[in-house]
Amino acid sequence: MKKKLLFLITSLLISLFFVGCGDKKEGASPSNEPVAQKISFNLGSDPKTIDPQLNTAIDGSIVANNVFEGLFFVGVDSKTVPAAAESVKISEDGTVYTFNLRKNGKWSDGKPVTANDFAYSWRRGLNPETAMEYVYQLYYIKNAEKYYNGQAKESDLGIKVIDDYTLEVTLESATPYFLSLTAVPAYFPLREDIVSKDSTWATKVETYIGNGAFKVKAWSPKEEFVLEKNTNYWDASNIKVDEVILKMIVDQKTYLGAFRSGEIDIIDAPPATEIPTLLSEGTAKTYPYLGTYFYVVNLSDKLKLNTPEAQKFLSNPKARHALSLALDRKLLVEQVTKGGQLPATGFVPKGVVDTSGKEFATKVYIEPTANVELAKKLLAEAGYDSSAKLPKLVLTYNTSESHALVAQAIQDMWSKNLGIQIELKNEEWAVFQTTRSSKNYEIARHGWIADYNDPMTFLDMWISGSGNNDSDYNNPEYDRLIKEAQKELNADKRTALLHEAEDILMNDMPILPLYFYTKIACINPKVKNVVVSPLGNYSFKEAYVEK
Repeated sequence: MKKKLLFLITSLLISLFFVGCGDKKEGASPSNEPVAQKISFNLGSDPKTIDPQLNTAIDGSIVANNVFEGLFFVGVDSKTVPAAAESVKISEDGTVYTFNLRKNGKWSDGKPVTANDFAYSWRRGLNPETAMEYVYQLYYIKNAEKYYNGQAKESDLGIKVIDDYTLEVTLESATPYFLSLTAVPAYFPLREDIVSKDSTWATKVETYIGNGAFKVKAWSPKEEFVLEKNTNYWDASNIKVDEVILKMIVDQKTYLGAFRSGEIDIIDAPPATEIPTLLSEGTAKTYPYLGTYFYVVNLSDKLKLNTPEAQKFLSNPKARHALSLALDRKLLVEQVTKGGQLPATGFVPKGVVDTSGKEFATKVYIEPTANVELAKKLLAEAGYDSSAKLPKLVLTYNTSESHALVAQAIQDMWSKNLGIQIELKNEEWAVFQTTRSSKNYEIARHGWIADYNDPMTFLDMWISGSGNNDSDYNNPEYDRLIKEAQKELNADKRTALLHEAEDILMNDMPILPLYFYTKIACINPKVKNVVVSPLGNYSFKEAYVEK
């Protein structure tokens, strides 16, 4: 769902929650007139793109997930339920899925949703010219990776349109969570007659045609999206909300003020300094969030960093481990973020389960408090003893009060504990995304939210050449383990392979995990049944406003 980079800052199972925030206030209704079914939500940044296949951030994902719909939908109580598909038949060996689409499924312009719309979308995503960073999510389809790499023909893909309403999908191997994958934007359908003719289709209201519960009515860049009920949606009769306004207010204090004044009904990631008060007064609540907040280290040898000294330092695994050991994550979550986050003990967060449904994060790779003595010892082994000159490093993050407070705390820890000078550099969200993906940084803020509840969604992003591998990390043994795990049918063997892969990742330390996310959200108590996903999204199709 979710690079899953995140501007907006886990549960034991993938689940969605119906929520309201604060206590309902007593008061007489001024009239018997029906209340306006309108909800306002703060999206935060203006999304870099809302193309379902090109988006890599939560802001764009929230738009796409309310305007489009996949074959299945991960709904209430962790249930994967039919969405655009009415039913599915799975072969005994678990490799062939035959989806029967709803014959009353329509696009927002009234045209029928067909099997070809899904087939076209997936083939488009697998075309290297599309430059889809999440393309690896489609590699579960037979011959998909080979096709992407020019080693197979389009006709070799395991995608077969039987008729307008029947789609047959053959997988490389049995994938127990494949139905959950069909609920992520990479698998959403697209209109070939629109997308193939206009490369800017996802930037205009008139061509941003979806098959979901809502459609885009108006769009003012950097200000707001206005979504309205899609009357052609197959389940339109059960959609109660007429309009959803997605505001784009970046400053945390400003959008908190807008919530308090009633201008906005829903916000998340309030200012860290305000969180204790908001929680204690019941204005905010904490929700599970399957994600990890971390710093990524640039290991690319294709880019000239600010100084050769910094590049030499960061390319040394012992130096990277020293940076990690010098951090007090317990202090960070208790005195800086203050939102109930947990100190990261690895990369895969608590709440993510393995194929058997058991907690995956059972290993402790990182202690919650700093170990300065060991950090200095590793620095010395890396060639940086007390007499050596340590390089100045640049830490880049996207503009946000919360990210700034974290960066300042890390800057202070590295300075006091290791004597390393850190220059802080903040950038506007869209600029920052480009900076990070183009490897034009030394150390950068990052965050990853699960696309589905399985450790693979965290670990496969670090395979060599992955579109989400912003570190340019490369370890052939790591790649081998991930590829073996993708094909392994035995649950215990698969889990062991993934644990071994995380062992390697944490030993190589191309990333510095800081904490496991929680979501802090404030929701107007009159707004009911907003679905808050631990994968980062908000769904409004079951929401309503009461008097």
